[in-house]
Amino acid sequence: MNVVKIRSGDALVIVDVQNDFARPDGALSVPDGMAVLEPLNLCIERFRAAGAPVYATRDWHPANHCSFADQGGPWPPHCVAQSPGAAFVSELDLPPTTRIISKAAGADEEAYSGFSGTDLADQLRHAGVQRLVVGGLATDYCVLQTVLDALGHEFDVLLLVDAIRAVNVNPGDGDQAVREMTEAGAQPVTSDLIT
Repeated sequence: MNVVKIRSGDALVIVDVQNDFARPDGALSVPDGMAVLEPLNLCIERFRAAGAPVYATRDWHPANHCSFADQGGPWPPHCVAQSPGAAFVSELDLPPTTRIISKAAGADEEAYSGFSGTDLADQLRHAGVQRLVVGGLATDYCVLQTVLDALGHEFDVLLLVDAIRAVNVNPGDGDQAVREMTEAGAQPVTSDLIT
């Protein structure tokens, strides 16, 4: 891995670092989820210093969302809009200028990707963004799908491998997701190499 200089056309995309995912007592807690905070905060600091934009995606579900078990979905209720569980983790140093992307906000609208059913691609293009630095939760779901969609939209992607954590419903899901992202064209990098 090589040092990555933040340049014009770069954006940091933070995926779903919300209480219900990151905290150990969250409704859909990702193992070791809080460990993404230190590397993400380092990247936020460096993007702010460079004057480069920061985007943050979030699940923003209605109480009867289709992904919830009582609606026939695979997950316990999580990230219900306006609830404490849906809030970004307070220790995440999001700048006031962060562009927030809410997804899966309709009862029948599932979206793992930050691009799914949102205007994220249009916002990025309008801002002149060409390359994304991506980290967050969870590796094997929302990070995976966001990265694959970003590549599909022809953005270059740097994957912050020290700032992601996996659910691992099946053992090795996270490792498989990283392989899938890198084989699709994402470049692995660690937060300390972003300057």
